[in-house]
Amino acid sequence: MNTPLLNAEESVNPLELDLKGCEQLAIAHGGKAFHGRNLFKWVHKHGVLDFDLMTDLPAAMRQSLALRCPCELPRIALEQPAPDGTVKWILELGDGQRVETVFIPEGKRRTLCVSSQVGCALDCRFCATAREGFSRNLTPGEIIGQVWAATRRTGLAPTNVVLMGMGEPLANFDAVVQAMAVMQHDLAYMLAKTRVTLSTSGLVPNIYRLKEVADVSLAVSLHAPDNALRDELVPINRKYPLEELIPACKAYAGSDKRRRITWEYVMLDGVNDSLAHAKALIRLLEGVPSKVNLIPFNPFAGSGFATSPPERVDAFRLRLIGAGLVTTTRKTRGDGIAAACGQLVGRVENRRRGAPQRVELDLARPAA
Repeated sequence: MNTPLLNAEESVNPLELDLKGCEQLAIAHGGKAFHGRNLFKWVHKHGVLDFDLMTDLPAAMRQSLALRCPCELPRIALEQPAPDGTVKWILELGDGQRVETVFIPEGKRRTLCVSSQVGCALDCRFCATAREGFSRNLTPGEIIGQVWAATRRTGLAPTNVVLMGMGEPLANFDAVVQAMAVMQHDLAYMLAKTRVTLSTSGLVPNIYRLKEVADVSLAVSLHAPDNALRDELVPINRKYPLEELIPACKAYAGSDKRRRITWEYVMLDGVNDSLAHAKALIRLLEGVPSKVNLIPFNPFAGSGFATSPPERVDAFRLRLIGAGLVTTTRKTRGDGIAAACGQLVGRVENRRRGAPQRVELDLARPAA
């Protein structure tokens, strides 16, 4: 993924590099490959970005890196804590674009929800991110930079990372795969394969690709048990219908009986929440190792949808459980600060709908 650096004149942000890239960078600046391993460890495991503090690197190499390759991170433009302990950060990138990252503590579990794109191009009808359009993919450094920033801001390493923030991760394949590898590396964040989850709306070819190059948990934004309804709610279904999506997910799970596909299902009042829908979902997932995550819809202005009543969500869940499907109802976290599922917006320059559109954020409350 990383292009070898041929000389020390090239400027590169070390956060954009995986371990092999850091080794190449070290060699280009007069060091050895093991110095690159040390650099990688300083940046990710120890959270040190000041080359002067990296005392096991040669002095000349540190000076050269400081001159040409400064470590650059997204800037926390706004921090919003919620009473339930959830924290949302709006991070400003080098070009002024903004993405959102959400930290969700619960007992010993510390989940970090990271973004993979500025906005999203898939236009799911119930998602606020999609309403704001798409600007660009994030780089590997901008993705892993969210993990770096959250770890140092909270003083706590995440136990779980989910790529469920802004964007469709499989539409930014190479950058996401590299960032996930760094998250899992023993010299970096040491996250187990079951502790990194990629959520996709169903880019079928890249589900097959992902199985070949990464070992992470897969979540799929399903939201409907048949093509007609899913075409309406999740437009990518028109290109990759359920007849293609389900076999791809079954292949991803493979023969490992411990691995389940997590199916995300937003409960929309009167749209997809009847017992008939539950029965159709049971038929659809037959033979697929599955866990169904029912998600109460998180309202936003102009969505046109309402949240299913709790009793209907419970009836839906019990019907799935009765059929042998592991099913949970997601506890809504951070909805008061627009940090819940489907609410992330950031500031996006919309390039899909003609004239650029910006969503301005209230920066009256700066990050501490």
